Order: sequence, then C-alpha cells, then structure tokens
Amino acid sequence: MKTKEVVVDFENSVGPWLGKTVKIIEYHLHERFKDNGIDLTKEQMVVLKKLHEQDGLSQNELAFLVLRNKSSLTRLLSKMEKKGYICRKQSKTDKRINNVFLTENGKDTFKKSKPIIKELIGRMEQNISNLEKIQIIKTLKKIQFNFDSNVESL
Repeated sequence: MKTKEVVVDFENSVGPWLGKTVKIIEYHLHERFKDNGIDLTKEQMVVLKKLHEQDGLSQNELAFLVLRNKSSLTRLLSKMEKKGYICRKQSKTDKRINNVFLTENGKDTFKKSKPIIKELIGRMEQNISNLEKIQIIKTLKKIQFNFDSNVESL
C-alpha cells in the first residue's frame, strides 16, 4: 500500500520567513555589539532589559518573563554572573528563592547596548510605514496566540 506524500509549501508559509528574519536580526545585533566592544548575546540583553525594568526578580519570575526553562536560565545567569552583569542573592524570606540583581557593570552594559538596539530597530523598520508596522505586530500577536492563549500576559 502506497502512502500519500505530504506536500508542504514552505515558501508561502509564515514560519520559515519568521525564522530567517530572526536569524538575520540576531546576526546583525551580535555583529554590532562585537563592533562596539560589548560582550553580550541577545538572550543576555533580554535579561538585562527585564532586570532594568524590575530589578530583584526571582529566578522563577525571570524564567517566565524571558520564556526560558529554569535550567537554561540558570546556565545563562551563571555566564552573566561571570561577566559581572548580574548577582544572585538568596531571598531573606524564603531561602529556596534566589533573586537576581543588576550590577553596576550590568547597568552600564545595558545602557551602552541601547543606542545599538535603537539603530538596529531603525534599520529593521526602514521603508515600513507605521500602518504596516502595526499590522505586522498584530499578525505576530495572532501567531503567538495560536500557540498559547497565555502569551498576551507576557
């Protein structure tokens, strides 16, 4: 008995285009950080941003906010601690909880990264109207919602 071959139209599917776009953005962000002497990955930058918004988050809260599982976040935080960007302190009320804080070096690194991020966003949004930008964001939110109705709370 022959099985029917499944045909997938990758070129006209959103997924591959999203993936390729993310890789291009990450590549250019990494290159711009490197060119400016900033030892920072996109993932580390996201953690710095979240801690800049709310310093002292628990590792569990941070894992939820940056969409990482606990073990991968622990590895990421260890690298960031070695670079002097963050420090972890045991909670005074619950010894099982570690809270994560920005160091002065972490604050300074985040501050240095902001102009680079702003420049990259400008390049990314070049020749895209505000209406198109709103529509892209709306479409991306729909895609996220299709996978998890809890994404709106992020």
